[in-house]
Amino acid sequence: MGEPTLKALIIFAHGARDPRWAEPFQRLQSALEQQASGLCVRLAFLELMTPDLASVAEEVIGLGAQQLVIVPAFLGQGGHVRRDLPELVQALRQRWLNVPIHLAQAVGEDPEVLQAIAGYCLRQL
Repeated sequence: MGEPTLKALIIFAHGARDPRWAEPFQRLQSALEQQASGLCVRLAFLELMTPDLASVAEEVIGLGAQQLVIVPAFLGQGGHVRRDLPELVQALRQRWLNVPIHLAQAVGEDPEVLQAIAGYCLRQL
């Protein structure tokens, strides 16, 4: 039997000028690392923060990742997720032809995520 394929999970967020904005994403990264021991989890940002998606992809592929899964940490499929992100992913696919790259839908488009947010909202009453 061959060695298992190393997968890298990249949480892709918008970015902001205030470095504290990244804290929830860092907590998410830590939670994922704890729940999936051995999974390579990284954060990447569209703008205003580093690292960017290309840098993270290069890093994890350099570490031996043979598959990338990119999860947009956006509530909806706005312009960044519909236009900007697919262009960035296409550039990655052209650079690393032998590395499968899966682009997930925005987290806010998932019914379970919406139910979790609804539950949070209702608990505030």
